[in-house]
Amino acid sequence: MVRDSSLVWLAGGIVGVSFGAISVAGGLPVWVPVLMSLLVYAGSAQFSAVGVLLAGGGPFAAAATGLLLNTRTAAFGLAVAEFIGEGRPARLLGAHLVTDETVAFALAQPDPARRRAAFWISGAGLFAAWNAGVLIGALAGGALGDTAAYGLDAAFPAVLVALVLPVLRTDTRLRRSAALGALLAMAATPVVPAGVPVLLALAGLVLYGRKEAA
Repeated sequence: MVRDSSLVWLAGGIVGVSFGAISVAGGLPVWVPVLMSLLVYAGSAQFSAVGVLLAGGGPFAAAATGLLLNTRTAAFGLAVAEFIGEGRPARLLGAHLVTDETVAFALAQPDPARRRAAFWISGAGLFAAWNAGVLIGALAGGALGDTAAYGLDAAFPAVLVALVLPVLRTDTRLRRSAALGALLAMAATPVVPAGVPVLLALAGLVLYGRKEAA
C-alpha cells in the first residue's frame, strides 16, 4: 500500500514545486504559498486563488474562487465518511486530508479496513509531500523558469487514471458515470475557468443510481 501510495506522493510533490515556484515568481512572498498549503491544502483551489491574486484581484475574490472550486470535496467527504474514523479529532483531520487522490486511492481498495488504511496512509503522505514540494518551489522561486513548460500539470491526472482504472473495469455503472463526467468536463474546459469542469463532471453521478436494463 505504501509502494502504491508513493506514486501519488511523488506526483503531489512535483506539482507542489510548481505551485510554490509560480507563486513566488509572480511576486508573492514565500510564506503565502507555504501557509496556504498548510491551512487550505487544496491543489486546484490554491492555483486558482493565487492566479486571482497575481492578476490583481483582492484576497476576498481569491478566497471565493478557491472555495467555489473546492466544493467538490463535499461529495468526496460523503464518499469516505464511513471509514475516516470515529470522533471529532479524527473527522476534522480526515476532512483536511480529503483530496481527489486520497479518495480515489481509498475507494479502489476491496474492503472497509483496507480503505481506511489507504485513506490515512495516502492522505498523510500526500500532505507531507505536497507541503515539502511547495516549500522547495517557493524557495527556488523564479530559478525554475516556466514550470508550465515541464508539463507538471499532467502528473496528477495520470496518477488518478491509474488508480481508477481497476474499478472502472469491474463496475459498469461507474464506468458509465465516469464517461459522462469526462465528456461534460472536456466540453466545458474551453469556455469556463480552470477547476469548474471538475465540478461539472460530478453531474455524471446521476447515471450511477440507474440499474442496468434487464
